[in-house]
Amino acid sequence: MRDTRESRLLLVLLIAIAFALITVDIRGGQESPVDGARQAAAAVFGPVENGVAAAVDPVGNAIGAVRDSGERHTRIAALEKENAELKAKLGSDDRNRNRLRELDTMLKTAGAGQYGIKGAQVIAIGAAQGFSWTVTIDIGARDGIKRDMTVLNGSGLVGRVTTVGPSTSTVLLANDPDFTVGTRMEKSDELGFATGQGDQPLLVQLLNGKAKVKPGDRLVTFGSRADKPFVPGVPVGEVVRVDPSGGGLTRNIYVRPYVGFTKLDIVGVVVQAPGSDPRDMVLPQKPKPAPTVTVTVTPPPPDGQQTADGQKPNQNQQDQGGVTP
Repeated sequence: MRDTRESRLLLVLLIAIAFALITVDIRGGQESPVDGARQAAAAVFGPVENGVAAAVDPVGNAIGAVRDSGERHTRIAALEKENAELKAKLGSDDRNRNRLRELDTMLKTAGAGQYGIKGAQVIAIGAAQGFSWTVTIDIGARDGIKRDMTVLNGSGLVGRVTTVGPSTSTVLLANDPDFTVGTRMEKSDELGFATGQGDQPLLVQLLNGKAKVKPGDRLVTFGSRADKPFVPGVPVGEVVRVDPSGGGLTRNIYVRPYVGFTKLDIVGVVVQAPGSDPRDMVLPQKPKPAPTVTVTVTPPPPDGQQTADGQKPNQNQQDQGGVTP
């Protein structure tokens, strides 16, 4: 196209329309008028993304072995068996070992919280519908995935499902500025709302402005009504900074998420919520402090005095600062 006045006006018009659609989509939330178009795009491009992922990563097909864990704890034993079989199939290269560790950790997390999950792998980063922190996973409506399901991995909360196609789904990550989740502090049960800040720590607004909180305190998801979009008890992160209490009704703290959003690979979609709130059971165990080693040094007796065995200490014993029996 020639660089003319008309072409420039057309470019400006197209950019304006794009930003208008993004704004309408964000403000529309679950009732977004462009959601239908987004689902249609997922239906068209989802199989292509799946095909490309399978072509460049044939090992990913083995992830399907953990896609049917919707029966909660009754399936844990079977999943462990399947995972052992995966280990035998996938070989011993570094990447596969890392992925197997992710599978192991995710299964343990799901077992601790009694979450029924379907395993998936990330096949694309970002999304065409805006400038959001999103990923595409390789399971969709055919696998029983629905909108507003919780997504986790072995470390904790990954995000929630926002768009579902026949064979793929889009997940809004917990560090996205449009992402908000209710949280509960470990032990103290103080409630708040966590909001994503991109590559910065999550901003959590505690409902109690006088809440006692310190760096190192940990948070989990509070849970939603009917467990959508969030099931309770999923680890969120650890407090790294606390704003001074100004006497207001709320208080801001900053939380480092457990999940590394830039290196996601294996994830699980919670298709069945736990029968009861797991509370803090899913949080990782805190490392035990190293034991303190104490050394007792016995000073030598003064010159001319005898030791406990009636002998005078020789010069070598005195130099060593103790008495040799």
